[in-house]
Amino acid sequence: MPTVVITGVGQRLGLCLAEHFLAKQYIVVGTYRTERASNKNLQLKGAQLYQVDFYDQQQTQRFIAAVTNNNDAIDCLIHNASDWHDDNEVLDFAAYHQIFSNMMTIHAEVPYQLNLAFRSLLTPKDDHQFTDIIHISDYVAAKGSKKHVAYAASKAALENLTLSFAQRFSPNIKVNAIAPALLAFNEHDHDSYKIKARNKSLMQTEGSFQEAINTVEWLLASRYITGRTIHLDGGRHLK
Repeated sequence: MPTVVITGVGQRLGLCLAEHFLAKQYIVVGTYRTERASNKNLQLKGAQLYQVDFYDQQQTQRFIAAVTNNNDAIDCLIHNASDWHDDNEVLDFAAYHQIFSNMMTIHAEVPYQLNLAFRSLLTPKDDHQFTDIIHISDYVAAKGSKKHVAYAASKAALENLTLSFAQRFSPNIKVNAIAPALLAFNEHDHDSYKIKARNKSLMQTEGSFQEAINTVEWLLASRYITGRTIHLDGGRHLK
C-alpha cells in the first residue's frame, strides 16, 4: 500500500487529508501537537500518529527517526502543520523574536529538515515513477500581511523551499506548494466576519477543504508539474 506522511492532522485540512487517504487505503503517518478526539478516531481507522511539538528539536528528531525506522518508502509528504501569531499588537522585542522564530521554525525549518531526512524514503524504486512533496502555504505569502508579518514571511520562505527542493530532488521527486486563502470558517467566526471574508474574493465564497484535497490529488496525478505554487484564492488577486 502507498504511504503518505502528513504533519498536523488534528483538525481542519490536515484531518480531512488524513481521512481522505485512509479511505483510499493508504498507510497514513501523521503528527499532532494537541490531544483531540479526532486523533483517536484516526488511530481507530488505522492511522499511525505521533504527538510532536515541532518547536522542540528533540521531538522533531525522534519523529524523523521513528518514520525512518518504521517505513521502507514514502509516496507523498505533505507539510500541513502550522501556527498563527498576530504580531500587530504592541509587544516587547523578546516577544517579536519569539514569534518570528516560531513562525520560521514551523513553516520553514521543519519542512526543510523533513524533506532532507526523508529523501531516501521518497526516492522511487522505479525510475519511471514519481513521488511527491507538497507544502501547504498561504495566500498571504505573495501578498504580505500587515497584521501577521512573521507568519506571511515564513510562508514565503516555504514557497521558496518549494523552488529549491524541486531543483535538488528532480527528476523523480516532485515538489509543489498549495496556497489557499479562505477554505473554511471556524466555528466561532461571526457572521459579520464571514461576510467580509467572502467579499475579498471574486467567487464570493469559501473554497472548502475538498477543493484543497482535489488539488492534492491533481498534483499527485501529474507527471509534469514541479516547483509550482498552486493558488486557491477565489480570485482574490484580482479584487
